[in-house]
Amino acid sequence: MEQLAAIWDRYRLQIIILMIIAAVGGYWVTNSHDNDLPISSTNTNAVLASSDSRESMTNSKPAKSSVAIDIKGAVKRPGVYQLKAEDRINEALSIAGGPLPNADLRQVNLAKQLTDQQMIYIPVQGETIQGPVETGTSSVDGGQAANSSMVNLNTATKEQLCQITGIGDKKADLILQYRQEHGQFKNVEELKEINGFGDKTVAKLKDHLSV
Repeated sequence: MEQLAAIWDRYRLQIIILMIIAAVGGYWVTNSHDNDLPISSTNTNAVLASSDSRESMTNSKPAKSSVAIDIKGAVKRPGVYQLKAEDRINEALSIAGGPLPNADLRQVNLAKQLTDQQMIYIPVQGETIQGPVETGTSSVDGGQAANSSMVNLNTATKEQLCQITGIGDKKADLILQYRQEHGQFKNVEELKEINGFGDKTVAKLKDHLSV
């Protein structure tokens, strides 16, 4: 005991300093270890949340808010129109000015939802048509003539008639005049009633015309 007392008296200051250093060091190590875990967890959660957010933004594609449709046939203003993606064929018919008096809406599903690049054909009464046809990315609804390139004599405009080989401005005017004076064509052969449309001419046009 006397030796320990002598050592204590001789090295008292150094021992006290070492004890203080040990206490401070132990306290620092303990607190540092406790603080590491929540910091690491927080950072990990933040990284995961950021990654999920980027992945969600990459995978999500904005839905189309509008669609372009091409409406033809027995309507007052045929052409290409931009409508809302949730609209139906009925809205497309309205924006095209409505149906002509001779339109046959019994063959058209007015409740069908529109799709982008869709072509809608409104037939006339008595017209022979087929059911809905898929053509590439375009959808033809409401029925269509057997040949999609055919021009209907009873609904065609002058511009549409002039696109047919063998029909120029003059013949197109004659067709429109005949239609105005005599009403609808009953068949393509009726073209022979018009001056300038002989048997050979009508035979060549039959593959491009319908009623």
